[in-house]
Amino acid sequence: MTPIIRVSQLDKYFDDLHVLRNVDLEVQPKEVACIIGRSGSGKSTLLRCLNFLEQPDFGTVEIDGVSVTCGGHGSAWRKQVHELRLKTGMVFQSFNLFAHMTALENVIEGPITVKKMRREEAVEMGMSNLKKVGLAEKAEQYPSRLSGGQQQRVAIARAMTMQPKVMLFDEPTSALDPELVGEVLAVMQNLVEEGMTMVTVTHEMSFARRFADRILYMDEGRFVEIAPPEELFNSPKDERTRQFLSHLNLQRES
Repeated sequence: MTPIIRVSQLDKYFDDLHVLRNVDLEVQPKEVACIIGRSGSGKSTLLRCLNFLEQPDFGTVEIDGVSVTCGGHGSAWRKQVHELRLKTGMVFQSFNLFAHMTALENVIEGPITVKKMRREEAVEMGMSNLKKVGLAEKAEQYPSRLSGGQQQRVAIARAMTMQPKVMLFDEPTSALDPELVGEVLAVMQNLVEEGMTMVTVTHEMSFARRFADRILYMDEGRFVEIAPPEELFNSPKDERTRQFLSHLNLQRES
């Protein structure tokens, strides 16, 4: 099977700080890959490099047949980046909804302005996705009238309305109160069951253990261990992975 995501020799610097170090990654269609690791290990930077929200310095990124060589410039290169971005939906930690737009307006803005979709078609698709995340009745509400969990579900509906081939989740529950985490994870679970390809940076180990096909442990800008959940959580091979999981267990017990 041909990977839907293929990353080769990816490097990223912030000034003198080497954040990503020669990263290779392949993700198969319908696979759920969860990236875990300590804060500052490069997880979120990698996710943002996949759709060039951050510009990688070296390497190549290919998503669903669209390949971009990092470090390029010019109109042809920018067009390639645009085509690659259209393949991905991104859900951020902090929702990033437009405060002056209703939930539905937030959801349909991308398809109308980026994909030039007719408004009627965008509204139909947007309402379908708001229904899918359980928020059809909130379509005319502004973000300030929604809970954090509801805002994040709107953000997921917004990403889905762009009809992505891959969903990227950057710690989608980290800004939520504990009682709201479950409603967002339930929507993500539905996407998994529908066969959406997902790459998720997460601290929700229960989600990773239950739904990931592979867990990728990242440390100092590179993957140091990649394994199925049962193998990685129950018998990690790398000492850095063992220390990380041991620290999580100590936090739960305290």
